[in-house]
Amino acid sequence: MFSTTDTIVAIATPPGRGGIGVVRISGPDALPIARRLITHQGELSPRHATFTRTHAIDQVVVTYFPSPHSYTGEDVVELSAHGSPVVLRAIVESAIAQAARLAEPGEFTLRAFLNGRIDLMQAEAVADLIDAVTPLQARAAFDQLEGTLTRAIADIDAALFDLVARLEASVDFPDEGYHFVEPATLARAVDDLLTRTSALLADARRGRLVREGLSIAIVGRPNVGKSTLLNALVGAKVAIVTPKPQTTRNRILGIRTLPDAQVVFLDTPGIHEGRSLINRRMVEVARQALGEADVVLAVIDASAGVTPADRELVAGLAALRATTIVVLSKRDRVGPPALLPLMATLGTLLPGGDIVPVSARTGENVPAVLDLVVKALPESPRLYPEDEYTTETQRFLVQELIREQLFLQTDEEIPYGTAVEVEEFTEKPERNVLVLRATILVDREGHKGIIIGKGGERLREIGRRARLEVEALFGLKVFLELFVRAEPGWARNARRLKELGL
Repeated sequence: MFSTTDTIVAIATPPGRGGIGVVRISGPDALPIARRLITHQGELSPRHATFTRTHAIDQVVVTYFPSPHSYTGEDVVELSAHGSPVVLRAIVESAIAQAARLAEPGEFTLRAFLNGRIDLMQAEAVADLIDAVTPLQARAAFDQLEGTLTRAIADIDAALFDLVARLEASVDFPDEGYHFVEPATLARAVDDLLTRTSALLADARRGRLVREGLSIAIVGRPNVGKSTLLNALVGAKVAIVTPKPQTTRNRILGIRTLPDAQVVFLDTPGIHEGRSLINRRMVEVARQALGEADVVLAVIDASAGVTPADRELVAGLAALRATTIVVLSKRDRVGPPALLPLMATLGTLLPGGDIVPVSARTGENVPAVLDLVVKALPESPRLYPEDEYTTETQRFLVQELIREQLFLQTDEEIPYGTAVEVEEFTEKPERNVLVLRATILVDREGHKGIIIGKGGERLREIGRRARLEVEALFGLKVFLELFVRAEPGWARNARRLKELGL
């Protein structure tokens, strides 16, 4: 457990290269630590920018925000440097050498909450505003950050408190000959509070639609064809596909815009008995998507039959509020004599539910699934531009394409202890070139040689195939440098998993 009285430091801007990067220091020793990092000898004026140099390797602009008038409510110093990961990491390491502690993910916002600068709903709004992809989503998140929801709830709470006080006074002092609240007045006040609460709940439902849209979760066991189905439904390659189980590690969003609807699909990791930390996180992601979905596409591998795990999954779906559509995937591998009994079995497990045999590879019945999804969804606003098919970042897509080739080109035991980290993503439009540098992380030193291969042959082949995939995706020439680094224990380190987006 970390202490909330430590002085903490972290890079406050997104990973990667840019014109500017910001390092934030917060806590009781923020100012003296910052003073030891820079060459400026004078005082740092509160809320004034000071141009100076660090003892590391860069010029910086330093801004001091004294307590309590800062984001966290503590003393805060922000150092704006050039946005090189090397420079920013050097500043962070210098601060740690001066007794600061590396901040946990979200710890600056946690301290803002603990110090009374924001409430829990505003803390959630910070994440929503960062994640917003449309002006409407940003507006809704900003309103919540400004405290509009907090004030609305506080007004209802104050009115309820006043009514309760009056009612208790009437009960406690019945012989005083004075009614602290008249029955008719009480009835009107309660009706008004019910109306305001109902309006707030309706706004919450509309807010969820604005923030998340109507979502369709694609769930099932590992390797049943969920990602292939997502790509077929979206009409573009959003998720990577390999023959190996547990290829999908994240919740991946795909968007299909039709003439009469815009549909948001969520591909999820396979639901399985997760023993390791990374596997448990993957299953948690899938189950969370299930709980939030408006429609669930339960994917079952027709070529494998209805397994006990499939039965358990379908039985659990019956209790959800979401509409469930069962997709019998890999239809092209199964003939009608075997298919009909499978559909009959599923019909008994999910009475009245739609069951559609689909081949995502050939496209058979994919339009039928789309039709069923659209019919199951209520009308809602379109949140995304018509030509957008995913909200995943370009960096994430590159990372996944490299990982796909890693899975395809290596032996069975290697991929599950590996991850890909894209360290440079630089577009050079004047040359129509995208410059990438990425590192493949392995859990064991001995796995490096397997991935690199004899004379580097396997690593070059992974890089070549990944480069071609990235070029096809972005329509640019790609220069890709690929490295392998052993980082023992990364898959068991919760902080490292968060850094890798897992």
